[in-house]
Amino acid sequence: MKGQPLPIGKIPLDLLERLISKVNITDRRIVLGPCIGEDATAIDFGDRYLLLKTDPITFVAEDIGYYAVHINANDIAASGGRPKWFLVTLLIPEGFFAEDVERLFSQINQACSSINVSLCGGHTEITYGIDRPIVIGLMAGEVEKERLVSTGGAKEGDLLILTKGVPLEAISIIAREKHDELLKRTGSDFVERCKNFIYDPGISVIKEAEISMNAGRVHAMHDPTEGGLAMALYELSIASSVGIRVYEDSIPVIAEFEKIREYYPLDPLGAISSGSLLISSPSPDAENILNALIASGIKASIIGEVVSRKMGLKIKSGDRWFDLPRFERDEIAKLFS
Repeated sequence: MKGQPLPIGKIPLDLLERLISKVNITDRRIVLGPCIGEDATAIDFGDRYLLLKTDPITFVAEDIGYYAVHINANDIAASGGRPKWFLVTLLIPEGFFAEDVERLFSQINQACSSINVSLCGGHTEITYGIDRPIVIGLMAGEVEKERLVSTGGAKEGDLLILTKGVPLEAISIIAREKHDELLKRTGSDFVERCKNFIYDPGISVIKEAEISMNAGRVHAMHDPTEGGLAMALYELSIASSVGIRVYEDSIPVIAEFEKIREYYPLDPLGAISSGSLLISSPSPDAENILNALIASGIKASIIGEVVSRKMGLKIKSGDRWFDLPRFERDEIAKLFS
């Protein structure tokens, strides 16, 4: 018996762990390979590491090329590196026109140029069985060996910093994919502001990653994608073999999401939040990083701390501690299933 089919969203962590355990690494130059929570691979290329990252964009159709470049670049930046080269596979549904493809290519080219990345290859095809374009990106970058950062580097006693707020990417996706419904309920100014979140405050974390690396010791960084901040914390915990304590009142929930929740009752901790960066740093370096981020115009907050693994993952709400909720399925998937 096959059991129940898997729901939309990330593969469950226990299944993913079983799959990863079967991987056979044959090249000793791979210094950071497949692991829960690790979103980029590092390969020894002599005086530095080559970083590789791949990710598809599936939730959105509008501005999908821009998303593809920055979502992939984020994980290179969260590894302490610089994104340099981009390859892309474009799967185009039947019924697309040449000008639609040209617009998609223009988005990719402009996004690459904005972060000094070279679009250097890929594949395109018109295919059946899909109702929207799917963009699969592969970003390559490089990092000096002493600057490599992994999700698995968090240490007991570290403070956890979160930039911008949650769930940044979800707000933009909902405004785009539920445009007509929100327009009737909230008006055009609100919808356009939410759609523009991918640009302002922006889904790129390259700037805050670089500022953080230059301001103090960074033990780990992670980009909260599907499953939101909660899953990012779980992945950091698993990769680093640590426990986590976070404070609900310290987690910055973007004001526009509170309005969206009136119509779509979603938990901000479990909604996709690219554009926020989770940073694990020892004190007092964490304070220096926080101040440097704020001085550069990037909102940032200390939301918790890293503790012993045996203490588990907890969130303080009011005067009580609760188990941190776990979202195997991203909250916004509820709107598309």
